[in-house]
Order: sequence, then structure tokens, then C-alpha cells
Amino acid sequence: MVNIMDLKSVTQEKVGIPGAVQSDKLLDLSAIIAVRNMENDIQEYYRSLKSTLDQVTSSYEIIFIDDASDDQTYAQMIALSHSDARLRLIKMRSPFGESSAFEAGFKLSRGEKIIFYTARVRPDATQLPALLAKLDEGFDLVVGWRYPRRDYAINQIISRAFNFIVDRMSNLRLHDVNSGILVTRRDVLDNLQIYGGLNRFIPVIAQKQGYKITEEKIAQLSGSFRKSWFVSEYLNRLLDILTVIFLTKYSKKPIHFLGFMGGICMVVGGIIDLYLFFYRILGFGPIAGRPLLLLGALLLVIGIQMVAMGLIGEMIIFTHAGDIKDYNIEEILE
Repeated sequence: MVNIMDLKSVTQEKVGIPGAVQSDKLLDLSAIIAVRNMENDIQEYYRSLKSTLDQVTSSYEIIFIDDASDDQTYAQMIALSHSDARLRLIKMRSPFGESSAFEAGFKLSRGEKIIFYTARVRPDATQLPALLAKLDEGFDLVVGWRYPRRDYAINQIISRAFNFIVDRMSNLRLHDVNSGILVTRRDVLDNLQIYGGLNRFIPVIAQKQGYKITEEKIAQLSGSFRKSWFVSEYLNRLLDILTVIFLTKYSKKPIHFLGFMGGICMVVGGIIDLYLFFYRILGFGPIAGRPLLLLGALLLVIGIQMVAMGLIGEMIIFTHAGDIKDYNIEEILE
């Protein structure tokens, strides 16, 4: 059992808090792994990952982010860190989720190449070199395609539906865009604005920036998996999809999106109201109380509001246009 003083000293040394010693020298590789409640598997998982990275390069680090586990996962990681200077640890005070784990791990990392995944999907670490090899072939970001999958059937069905929606909206054509397994270069992530739950859409955002995206199969290890039963998760993912589409296509011209949608509502509402106007003027009958009248008026109001919001968005962007960068330069020759 690790006592509190040991935990405190290890945390201060390995997490970039004030007073900790940090090196500015970049390593070849950083493996950032989000974990939670894996006390039965963490040691074997660490050994497999370390053995694999030892075969790839001698200049690497492993960063485990413990998302507030309520078992002995973190204590076991501390014990492992005593014998491995390349192992760095982050412990969250409460469960903040994979996006926060990604952000915290990336800020602490020092590798020119970045591996990131969450241990809950249980990828086979021995197959990571195949993903890294894709970077050497000229790709900028490699998505791990879980194949074959060993998690629950409900998870696979929902994942396929999610991938189908993302593929149709982004034209990315990946089998497993939400696998949570990424291999990329540091400069790619430096040029992406990732917040909230958008870490699931890093391939989509990177593609819009002109980076070359591909995928590589990686097997899932057998074990226990969490079932995706929560409706709120799917609703949040759908909202995130809309957010990504809006940010990647209309980040500097919101009026193009809101104005288009608002214009459609205004035109349809105007046609309905004109029809009812002439219907009443020509004496075909009364229009009071007709649902069509309410629909026409409602569409007009909604359309005007959407156009107004688009114009307000344009004014906000105009004010901060100098701080917004929605392009990415690959090379400059002079």
C-alpha cells in the first residue's frame, strides 16, 4: 500500500504543477492513456505497452491519466512508476471524462509523435507499431480501427450508426472514427482547437485542416467492457456532430448557415400566409383558428430570428476576426 506522502511526492514530480522539474527537450514518442478502475489489468497492460514501445524507440514516455478511479488503480500505477522513470502520472480529482484526460495528457507530453487512447476500449498495445508506421508513409493522423471487436453487441451497433452519420456529414469514410485510438504528430494537434467532447472528432477536424487521415486495424483484447445504455450519451454525440459541422464549415460565416435556414423558413411561412391572405380576400372562407395560419406565422418568426442570430454572429466574428485562424499553412518558399 502506498502512503499519502509517497503519493504526494510522486504527483509533484510527475505532474506539471508548480515546483516540478520539467524538460524542454522533445522525445520521439508520447503514449497518453486514459484509465479508470482497472486495478485488475493495469500492470499487465503497462508491461505490454512498455515492451512494445521499447521495440519502437528508446526515446519515449508513457503518461497514464487516472480519471478519479475509486479502486486501487492509481496506487498500482504509483508502484510501477517507482521502477520506471519514463512513466508519468496524472490523477483527476473527480471523473472529468476522456476529453479532459486528453487535454491534460497532451499538455504534459513531450513527444514529437503522440499516441492517445482510452484503456476502456482495450486495444492490443502490441499492434501500435502498425499505426506508427502509417505516419512514416506520409499520413498525418492514423485512427485505430477496432477489428475484430470484442465488446458488447449494443456498443457495436451504436458505434456503426454513429460512424455512418459522421461519414455522411464529413465524407471522411472511416470504419471506426469514434474508436478513441489515435496516432499523430504533435504539430497536427497544435493546430487543432479541441475542447469539450470534440476529441472524438479530431479526425474530422484534422481533415478539414487539410491533413492526410487514414486508419489501421488494431485488435481488441478480451475482458470486461462498459455497456452504452445511456440515452444522454447519444444525444450529446449528435449535438457534437452538429457542432463540428458548424465549426468546420461556417466558423467565419455563420450567416451562411443560419441565414440559409432562416430564409427557407421565411419563404415557406410567407407563401403560407400569402395563400391564406388571398384565400380570405377572395371570399373562399374564414382563416381564423386554422392551424395553417399558426404554422405560417411561426415559420416567419423563426426565420427572422435565425437571420438575426446569423447577423449577430457576423458582428461578433468581425470584432474578433484578427484572432480567428481557420487555415493551415503547410509550407512557405521564399
